[in-house]
Amino acid sequence: MSNPGEQDITPIESVTQLAALLAEGGKPRDRWRIGTEHEKFGFVRPEAAGPGRAAWMPPAYSPDGIAEILADLRRQGDGGEWEGIFDKGNLIGLKGIGPERGGSVSLEPAGQFELSGAPLASLHDTGHEMARHFEAIRPISRSLGVGFAPLGFHPTARRADMPWMPKSRYAIMRAYMPKVGSLGLDMMQRTCTVQVNLDFASEADMLRKLRVSLALQPVATALFANSPFHEGKPNGFLSNRAQVWTDTDNARSGMPAAFFGADFGFEPYVEWLLDVPMYFIVRDGVVLDVAGRSFRAWMNGDRQDGLEGLTPTVGDFEDHMTTAFTDVRLKRFLEMRGADAGSPEMMMAQSALWVGLLYDDAALAAADALVREQAWEEYAGLRAVVPRLGLDAPWAGGCARDLARRMVDIAAGGLRARALTDAAERDESRFLEPLHEIAAGGPTQAERWLALYHGAWNGDVNRIFAEAAI
Repeated sequence: MSNPGEQDITPIESVTQLAALLAEGGKPRDRWRIGTEHEKFGFVRPEAAGPGRAAWMPPAYSPDGIAEILADLRRQGDGGEWEGIFDKGNLIGLKGIGPERGGSVSLEPAGQFELSGAPLASLHDTGHEMARHFEAIRPISRSLGVGFAPLGFHPTARRADMPWMPKSRYAIMRAYMPKVGSLGLDMMQRTCTVQVNLDFASEADMLRKLRVSLALQPVATALFANSPFHEGKPNGFLSNRAQVWTDTDNARSGMPAAFFGADFGFEPYVEWLLDVPMYFIVRDGVVLDVAGRSFRAWMNGDRQDGLEGLTPTVGDFEDHMTTAFTDVRLKRFLEMRGADAGSPEMMMAQSALWVGLLYDDAALAAADALVREQAWEEYAGLRAVVPRLGLDAPWAGGCARDLARRMVDIAAGGLRARALTDAAERDESRFLEPLHEIAAGGPTQAERWLALYHGAWNGDVNRIFAEAAI
């Protein structure tokens, strides 16, 4: 979830104008980049627990918690690395500045700490960026008695245990979410994800990549499943995060049938998005609650409470784009959104998987052919069952693991094709090693945690924090 920033105040005149905005994202291959975003839960270490600070529970937005960690990162960047983002005087994020800083740091609703990585040329660069981020937050976190664990769903905390960050946008969503689904507040407060953002060359290239990645997103959900616990006990799911998304806000989530339509493209996407209910707009730096209003009706000049006398702008539409939560989200690039947060190795593997599938012509053609073996409805059906069954979900006479194996093999070939011929160490396919093991029959992260819970942990889920900590 992004933070409102400087807005384009150009008035909106047509759907074609908004489609052109998306088309501007098209880039030649030599400018394609990789942007990796990852979230993690903060937790209070037992030795730092005390009044108002329960062991293993998330730290609050306070001088001995999340606020100070964010402030320390900002101080580290006093040389011009980070610019603070504020909401009503509260530091809520950091924006990278300078020629080599295109990323940001932000807070999810309950203080889940997110790095939105800069657009980088290679997965090796992504790995270095991730390592630098973890190194940057460790000293201050340790001094405050705080740790961070990337997991898909909080394994122990109840909703009431989770803090709220002082972001106006989240207050609006907090009030609206229960009106459109039973699990929206869980999505906000108790989930963490990892996603990779990738480029396209043209509308046709976007469409091919979108359909391939959207159809295969349930397989990624199964491969990266990492949330088998709910309030201290096994929950019957391997990815409870993915299950939460099945009843969060289905008007803006999932795998919309329209995306697989014969005539889909930039304009049809805009048309779809105009019918997604609004959350907010920003005027003079203030976030205004317009939850449930219609962007299409606003464009048409129809009267709606809270929008009287206001003209929709390109910046409003850009903000609105961030409130679509489909499993693959289209902006001026494509966002892969189907995976639980996990270990650094698995988060790197998630980026590697999609780079390998989508950034090499032969791999993309093979992935496209693979997807076309079944109707899109079959993939939507797979999405419904993988949160519980994972790679054992039935698929085409076998199971989803069979599809995963083919998918990972295609990605490996795509990554090898990207390697520089005179520098073998640049081969990025090594980042897929954890996925090869899982696709061959090894345990997913969720299955490994469950084995520990029933074995060495003797039913103590709190053990997961120390073992998953970065």
